[in-house]
Amino acid sequence: MKPFTLNESPARSIIRAGICGLVALHAAAVSAPAAMSRDFNRLLEAVVRIDVREVTFEEGARRFVAGVGSGVILSADGLVLTNAHVASPQAVEISITLPSLERVGARLVGWDHWTDLALIRLDLDEVKRRGLAFQHARFGDSDALYAGETVYAVGTPYGLTRTVTRGIISNNRRYFEDRGGVRGYETGAFNTWLQTDAAINPGNSGGPLVTEDGRVVGINARGYVGADNLGFAIPANVARRIVDGLLAHGSITRSYIGLVPGTLQDLEHFYALALNTGLLINSVEPGSPAARAGLRGGDILLAINGQKVDGRFPEQLPPIQNLIASLPVGSVVRLSLQRDGQAMEIPVVTEKLESRMGEEWAFEKWGLSVRKVSRAYARENQLDDDTGVIVLGVQPGFPAAVAGLAAGDIITKVNREALADLETLQRVYQQFEAKPESLLVEALRERRVSLYVLKP
Repeated sequence: MKPFTLNESPARSIIRAGICGLVALHAAAVSAPAAMSRDFNRLLEAVVRIDVREVTFEEGARRFVAGVGSGVILSADGLVLTNAHVASPQAVEISITLPSLERVGARLVGWDHWTDLALIRLDLDEVKRRGLAFQHARFGDSDALYAGETVYAVGTPYGLTRTVTRGIISNNRRYFEDRGGVRGYETGAFNTWLQTDAAINPGNSGGPLVTEDGRVVGINARGYVGADNLGFAIPANVARRIVDGLLAHGSITRSYIGLVPGTLQDLEHFYALALNTGLLINSVEPGSPAARAGLRGGDILLAINGQKVDGRFPEQLPPIQNLIASLPVGSVVRLSLQRDGQAMEIPVVTEKLESRMGEEWAFEKWGLSVRKVSRAYARENQLDDDTGVIVLGVQPGFPAAVAGLAAGDIITKVNREALADLETLQRVYQQFEAKPESLLVEALRERRVSLYVLKP
């Protein structure tokens, strides 16, 4: 058989182009390590693995689960930034594996599910006692990122520590709101996200998204299962602000008025509005400050405290929501509106923003796990108030299941005593442990009151 050679065939230029492309790719691969700066390598020495053991309350019992995530050391005093869904207040044990492969204990400093960020701190006494060392990273300017810019995701995918994947910024202002993305807690309402095609897998959560100069421009948080490298990170400029707040207070306090925003794209002519003017109020949450002030769905929000707003596109909603959330709790916010073609100004007094999720607990002798009804949950489900606890689950054969209680029931009273808080039910349980006797339980199921007898 005649050997294959490059000749004067019509395919010659295509073959040559392919060979040139292979040569170029090889040259890029060879030069890539040289292009990595000392700062980038320093950054790699600041990325850690995080192992967490936490308590959960489900199916009528208390259980312990373990998880693995990533984080990045931010300071010489051992502050580590990660995701809120990696390290939460339910954590009973946090340990960090340094790049040296040494494992060190850590504790939670602050937690903010609204941005899916958490701050933990290395046990510096242990670090000093064992003579360990670590590097710390520096933030970059995420606002300066552009689509197509090369970035690297660093972390611990599937437990594989210090893994680096390369990609680009696919979109630098992606909007989505996840109502249950952090153990049922809401996230994403107050910030846009960085979208990247750098591979982000389970375990990458909390690791940094980094530019070639070793600056942290994002904190990796999401990856679409089954998609081809469709990942999302929290912008560094958002993270920097949250870190300061968590370090100072352990949490971020935000204001709430109860507006559910919507975009105005393709709706402007129905309201006789100029383009890029105003924000549609889709609805108003019942019992909220906005509802009490008289706002209603279909109103157009034109300005907040005199500052004009533009909510034509989804990506423009988080900054507007954050503008309200950043106001002091209890302050008066002046909302300039348009209703039925008429301009008006309505003052609204802000409240503290609360999650729909409440504190959880398990009463194991009853085989019952519950969650406190929050004010947000009560409003969302049009309950009269936030009295009571939601049944998360029951164990078959235990008193709660035998009595007929089921997941989704809202227990409002025990022995005719209203459950104003979770502590009330915990006190009743302690009395039951000391002297077991039957209890009369009042619960809501599909808005109907039912009575159950909880027997020892």
